[in-house]
Amino acid sequence: MHAEIIAVGDELTSGQSLDTNSQWIAQRLEELGIATLYHTTVGDRRESCGAVFRAAVERADLVVVTGGLGPTDDDLTRELLAETAGREMILDAESLERIRGMFARRGWPMAPNNERQAMLPAGARAIPNSRGTAPGIDLEIDRRGQAPCRLFALPGVPAEMFEMWRAWVAPAIAEMLGPRRRVIARRKINCFGAGESRIEEMLPDLISRDHFPTVGITASGATIALRIAADGTTENECREAIEPVEELIRRTLGTLVFGADDDQLQDAVARLLRRDGKTIATIESATAGLVANWLAGIADSADFYRGGMVVAALGESVERAAVRCREQFAADYCLAIGLSAPPEKPAGDESGEPPRVTVALAGAGGVARREVSQGIHPAMRQMYVAKQALDFVRLSLLA
Repeated sequence: MHAEIIAVGDELTSGQSLDTNSQWIAQRLEELGIATLYHTTVGDRRESCGAVFRAAVERADLVVVTGGLGPTDDDLTRELLAETAGREMILDAESLERIRGMFARRGWPMAPNNERQAMLPAGARAIPNSRGTAPGIDLEIDRRGQAPCRLFALPGVPAEMFEMWRAWVAPAIAEMLGPRRRVIARRKINCFGAGESRIEEMLPDLISRDHFPTVGITASGATIALRIAADGTTENECREAIEPVEELIRRTLGTLVFGADDDQLQDAVARLLRRDGKTIATIESATAGLVANWLAGIADSADFYRGGMVVAALGESVERAAVRCREQFAADYCLAIGLSAPPEKPAGDESGEPPRVTVALAGAGGVARREVSQGIHPAMRQMYVAKQALDFVRLSLLA
């Protein structure tokens, strides 16, 4: 069974509001073993909404719509769902009484337009809304040559939608699936130190939609994620399919892999420091304190992080700053980050590449250093250098 999620509203298509409902619903569907193939966002226009609803019903077994259930003229979801299903609109007396009761309890006058919210496509079931005036819609739509499409329409207000999902939609889907219900499991392997194309080149047979489990690759903030997904009848069956693929990825990529799932580079560094019973301090002049912020943000960071300094300029070599900071904080290691001495350029060379950054790690055995290029988009430089610095610490601790 495959699903489509539709978010309705001009505020979404214009970018004024962010559609977090669709993300949440997709996660809940996956927990039920249903893969979402389409996310569609559409404005409050009759023609475009109608076209989207018709397309979704034809290509998805399950459709979840949010938005467009309000009392105003631009709230078109009910009416257009009735047209899509070829049904007339009827008044649901029970829903109308609930709406009237809610206005009465709040002491508000009820406008005539609110009665529209009690109108449903014939044959649909009203989904009770305990937090608002708009009931949802549970509707089966017949399809030629296919099983009916099950469609749920919910309000766009997250608090209302969450409650209605838990109380009605999730149990209805679970009942619909019955013993046919499948499980989807995922594992994300996080890498740093090589680009997306290089990692794909190292794993040529895995990054293919024909492979089972599927393995997708994404890049974000210089971190590469390999996403393994398997579906099956049980969680154990999925995990058994994922494990050998994860093992192959780790074996092939070696130290490029720093963690899994929600791990960040700072988590990998923290684990290694705790493993060795060591501590670290930091001094930064080119990263606006990002490394200090990331390390200090880990739970119980006092176990391994002694503290740090953020300065406009080191005032000395990066290596010397690392040694001094290590002594000052009485730490086993100190990570220092600062601008390198500008490279000499041939006469007439006016290239605009920014100066490189030196990363130095001072420990009991001396100081190790690495130069990091800043030749990337300015908006990413601090983050990129901070990650390079943490990765330098990680690899040094692994050595």
